[in-house]
Amino acid sequence: MNARWSKIVLAAMLVVLASAGAQAQLQDYPARPVRIIADSAPGSAVDVVLRIIAERLSQIWGQPVLAVNQPGGGGGIAARAAAAAAPDGYTLFNPALSAFVALPGTAANLPLEVPRDFAPIGYMGGSPMFISAAPALGATNLAELIALAKKRPGEIAYGTNGPGRLTHLTGELLQARTGIRLLMVPYSGGTAQVLNDVMGGRIALVMDAYSGVAGAIQAGTVKPLAVASNQRMPNFPDLPTAAETIPGFAASGWQALVAPVGTPESIVQKISDDLRKALGDPETRKKLATLGRDAPPMSPAEVAAFIQGEQRMWAPIVQQIARAP
Repeated sequence: MNARWSKIVLAAMLVVLASAGAQAQLQDYPARPVRIIADSAPGSAVDVVLRIIAERLSQIWGQPVLAVNQPGGGGGIAARAAAAAAPDGYTLFNPALSAFVALPGTAANLPLEVPRDFAPIGYMGGSPMFISAAPALGATNLAELIALAKKRPGEIAYGTNGPGRLTHLTGELLQARTGIRLLMVPYSGGTAQVLNDVMGGRIALVMDAYSGVAGAIQAGTVKPLAVASNQRMPNFPDLPTAAETIPGFAASGWQALVAPVGTPESIVQKISDDLRKALGDPETRKKLATLGRDAPPMSPAEVAAFIQGEQRMWAPIVQQIARAP
C-alpha cells in the first residue's frame, strides 16, 4: 500500500514539476531574438508586411524579431529550414499562400502539411492582386489587355516570383478564364526583379499585391489595369475590379505565421495572442491599410481551417499547372 501511494505521490510531483517548468518557460519567452523565416525575396509583398509586423512584435516582446529571407525552390528551401528548426518558439515560419496551396505533393517529403509539419499560430493579413502593365504595352484596362493577348497569343510576357507562386497562379487563372495565352517568366529575385525588367521593356505584365508594386505604380512605371478583389478598394475608387470584366474573378494573397511542429502549445498561444495585439496596434493597422492589406485576427484553429479552404479553392488551377507539358 505504501509503495502504491509512493508511486502516486511521485507521479503527481512530476506533473507539478513539468507544469511549473512549462510555466517558467512561457513567462521567460522570448528571452532572446526570434527569427521568422520567409520564403519570399526582400522587397516582395510578403517581405514588406512581415517587417512591419516584426517591428511591432519586437516592441511588444522587448526582443529583436528578425526577418530571414530564404527564397528559392518555390518556397521549399525555406519550408525545410523552418521545419528542421528547434520547436522552441525561437524560429517561426511565414510562408506565402502558394507554399501551402501549390507546393504540397510536388516533391517527396516536402514539409508543408498543417498540422503534420507546422503548428498554425495566426493570420498576418491578405491583399488582392493588382494586374498591372508597362505603359508601352498600350493597354489601359483589363478588356484591352485581353484583346491584345488574343491578337498576340503567347507573346505578352508576365513576370512571376516562381512557378506555383500566387503571381503564377493568378496568371494561370486569368488565362483559364479568358482563353488567352501569356508567356510566364519566373524570377528568383522577387517582384523587384520583375519590375526592373518591366522598366527595361523585357516584361509587359506584373501581378502582385499592392505592397509589392506600390512604388512602381506611384512612379508611373506600371499602370494598374484591375484589382482582383470582390469590390473596388476604398484607396483606389477609380480602379475597376477584374470581376467587372471577368465575372467572379478574384485572387488574393495572404500569409500566415506557423511554428515547427512540437512547439509547446503554451508558446504557440502566447505568440498568437501577441500577434493579435500587434495587428490591433493603430500605427501597425495604418501601415498595413496603406498597403491595401486586411488583417482580421484568427485563432490557430481558424488559421488551419482557412488554409484548408484556400487549398480547395485553388486546387483546379494547381492541377491544371501540374498537367501542363
